Amino acid sequence: MSEVTLYRKYRPQNFTEVIGQEAVVTALQGALKNKTTAHAYLFAGSRGTGKTSIARIFARALGASDNDTYEIDAASNRGVDDIRALRDAVHTLPFDSTCKVYIVDEVHMLTKEAFNALLKTLEEPPRHVVFILATTEEEKLPATIVSRCQTFRFKKPSHATLQKLVESVAKKEGYTLEPSSSDLVALLGDGSFRDTLGTLQKVLSSSSDKKITPIEVEQTLGAPSAHLVNDFILAITERDFAKGAQALRVASESVGDMKIFLDLVVRKIRFVLLLRFAPAMKDEVRNNCSEQDLVLLEKIAKEAGKTLSSKELLILLSTYTELRVSAIPTLPLELALMQIIGHTTEVQ
Repeated sequence: MSEVTLYRKYRPQNFTEVIGQEAVVTALQGALKNKTTAHAYLFAGSRGTGKTSIARIFARALGASDNDTYEIDAASNRGVDDIRALRDAVHTLPFDSTCKVYIVDEVHMLTKEAFNALLKTLEEPPRHVVFILATTEEEKLPATIVSRCQTFRFKKPSHATLQKLVESVAKKEGYTLEPSSSDLVALLGDGSFRDTLGTLQKVLSSSSDKKITPIEVEQTLGAPSAHLVNDFILAITERDFAKGAQALRVASESVGDMKIFLDLVVRKIRFVLLLRFAPAMKDEVRNNCSEQDLVLLEKIAKEAGKTLSSKELLILLSTYTELRVSAIPTLPLELALMQIIGHTTEVQ
């Protein structure tokens, strides 16, 4: 494994390499083609969605060299004096480019006084300057700042997009992953390109033979084992509270974060419903689970028509909120299982 992190190694270098932000790329390329670029942009979106990468690509497309592209971390340079220094610096001419681009990351971290100091420069910067502000918390920005920028909102990449990325990068690194393994890595990436590739790097670094099995992924990442997830689903279909509670107990001891366990349960139940009501989508299910799991899910889809339906899935979906606040990690899922089975609060 290279000492360079996978996220840095596979960071997109041009617009054609960007994935998952097609709307943003199309709009920026259109502005470049029509020569209608703005003087200030706001890139807003959750972590690891490509804001800084696209900002760098856009800076190069505008004609700014690395010498004339300045990245500022507003979390560390958040005071009014920092912005005053920036305000003075923008008036100097580019070093070897047609323009200067200032990328201000985590801009929501600036102080109120710093925002006020930035306003006039942001509204009327020198003709050779373009600002790109990036934030994960757009709601914290003053309306006066937002109104002076052309805003682009970055969406979280889909699970399918992340899974394809995992499989592509693993292949380029010379590793083999089963579909169920890449599916789990993508799930644990939690909608972030950076976190997904960081998770993949842990998995690849721990392998000795470059053939990654689902068990290796589970052990390396501390994810719940497939058989525990399957046992919980079978507990639902069999209406067996003891079996489900045992699976939850073991999972909580090995995982800790029961949201991951619930994510996997919900995904597999969705697969069951797809196999039952949309058999043409069987390939999607096959591409996201092991052959062993596929056999079990097909069996459940065929035999558990009355005990595993959208009703059970809705009950589990409503459990997510309680998982965040419960002092006992397994309790919300235990209560959901009781509700599905038909227990009352007076269970003996």
